[in-house]
Amino acid sequence: MALKRPQNPAEVAEIVAIQALNFLANDPVRLGGFLSETGIGPQTLRTAAADPKFLAGVLDFILKDDDTVKAFAESSQLPPATIAAAREALG
Repeated sequence: MALKRPQNPAEVAEIVAIQALNFLANDPVRLGGFLSETGIGPQTLRTAAADPKFLAGVLDFILKDDDTVKAFAESSQLPPATIAAAREALG
């Protein structure tokens, strides 16, 4: 059975943001900075990830630092413009 490809820009943006959260989770230094900045504890990340506003915040964190944008773009094989567009789509 083939997976359904998302068509809705907001749905695609959420997928990009979840990829970004996974990217942060695999980098203890960046994850620590994100948790410190947001005040969210590691135990609440999974629940928070269901909230589009939280996902927008994940992308805000990624986009505020050029090195982080480049590292995530390389890791996810997404152009930086796609990451920025995903943030825009989340409102």
